[in-house]
Amino acid sequence: MPRFVDPEQRKNDILDATVDAIAEGGFPHLTVRSLAKRLGGSSTLVTHYFANREELLSALADRVLKDADEKSAELLQIADPDDRLRAVLEWFLPNTPESLKIERVRVVLVAHKATEPVVADMSARMEPGMRGLMRQALAEFVDPADLEGMVDLLRAWTSGVVLSAVEHPEIWTPERQLQALDRFVSSLSLPLSARPSAAPSAAR
Repeated sequence: MPRFVDPEQRKNDILDATVDAIAEGGFPHLTVRSLAKRLGGSSTLVTHYFANREELLSALADRVLKDADEKSAELLQIADPDDRLRAVLEWFLPNTPESLKIERVRVVLVAHKATEPVVADMSARMEPGMRGLMRQALAEFVDPADLEGMVDLLRAWTSGVVLSAVEHPEIWTPERQLQALDRFVSSLSLPLSARPSAAPSAAR
């Protein structure tokens, strides 16, 4: 009797192998043959679910964006504004093995935006969500006129840490990233307790 294979689990296994292949060997290592080898099967094990690399990347983009949306919603449920802002910024840091791997993949993929439309689409869809999350986390601390400039600053800082950690993980350890985050937040001169409750009434 044939062994039952959960199609969704198999797809996730293939996407996990895709992430590993890109993280370890870069874009050239993303081939059906290499993925099948990682999964211990033939090429049809992959092509049965994803006909080509474009379909693989599209499915990976969908999963990354779905995970990001779910995490963003979770972070925005944090009641305390100070804790919420800190948690949002920390989430952007690659301070776990898994998040470092994902960021390594994202950095690799960004280099192929001009030649891989699905990568360009993923980047275009992800950036507004990332900025939107920062915007909501900052809203209680910053005047509306200054909000976009502060989002720019946070986005530039987190991107810099990501690139530094991807390039030099031996230097940018999780502990060092969190220490840098503490110093960065302190340097923002935000009233790290939310702005007075009178502010919303002034906006009416």
